Amino acid sequence: MTVRATFTSDTCATLVEGRGPLSTAVVTSLLTGDPPVCADDAAEGADPWGEDLQLALYLLYELHYRGFDSVDDEREWDPDLLRLRRQMEDRFLRALRADLSDAPTRVEEAFAPLLVEPVDLGDSLSHQLEKSGELWQLREYAALRSLYHLKEADPHAWVIPRLTGRSKAAMVAIEYDEFGAGRADRIHARLFADLMQDLGLDSRYGHYLHQAPAPLLATVNVMSLFGLHRALRGALVGHFACVEVTSSPGSRRLANAMRRCEAGKAAVHFYAEHVEADAVHEQLVRHDVIGGLLTHEPGLEADIAFGCAATVLLEDRLGAFIKAKWKEQQSALRTPLPPRDGLG
Repeated sequence: MTVRATFTSDTCATLVEGRGPLSTAVVTSLLTGDPPVCADDAAEGADPWGEDLQLALYLLYELHYRGFDSVDDEREWDPDLLRLRRQMEDRFLRALRADLSDAPTRVEEAFAPLLVEPVDLGDSLSHQLEKSGELWQLREYAALRSLYHLKEADPHAWVIPRLTGRSKAAMVAIEYDEFGAGRADRIHARLFADLMQDLGLDSRYGHYLHQAPAPLLATVNVMSLFGLHRALRGALVGHFACVEVTSSPGSRRLANAMRRCEAGKAAVHFYAEHVEADAVHEQLVRHDVIGGLLTHEPGLEADIAFGCAATVLLEDRLGAFIKAKWKEQQSALRTPLPPRDGLG
């Protein structure tokens, strides 16, 4: 295969080292232009929650976003890479469905627990950060979340051409806000980059990929999985709705955490912006995006509920992972962040 020269850009991510046979095969393939080489049963035998499969999926999904420095843009539709990706997606999706075999299949039942603030917030990561989080923990949290927030709302945009009528109109209205309502300086990904700079972090796109653990990668991969498959459009709507419904209370707590730790004006602003915006979005997404979709395609109800349940499952797994690491005074990243003058 002939590899075309591509221009490098700081808007692209940089390839990282593999963490096992699958991700190493993907990295090698992207660097050389050759088909990925791994055992025929490598995907089937991989841990669906593990570092190797989740990194390999992330790398392949990134080809559909901004790509990688020095990797030919044509590799996005390379049949050998797509074949391997599908095998890993099947493994990941089966694991999600197995863990959620008892989850609700009705939208109302799936979302009901999310509409009521729990009396005991002791298990909430955002509550822990609000009450006792330290600056080094806020920095780690931002570095982890940067893998999504620097492309915030991009995965959900894939569902727009798959909707119609009321659901499409409402989805576009919400995405319009996410992308700054016509102002580049208000795009939510830009606001998060400003937050990172306040925290002394590197705000380049994908910079912390090499430090991101599997539980974090899974939370981003599930959006790409749902977004790239029209058959999973209901699940993507369920994911999007779950995020919007739960965002406002969590963002309020995180804004308070940033204020308490004097993280900076931009750091506070990012979460304060989401408190107001997502409170409005919650109503639109529940009544118009979901309501409109179910009017046209009532058979997608179980998929919407599944998307919601999958989001909760993966966020709970990530929260438990981070809290367990911090309880032992360890970094939740694969390698600790370097110190920055004046910052912990």
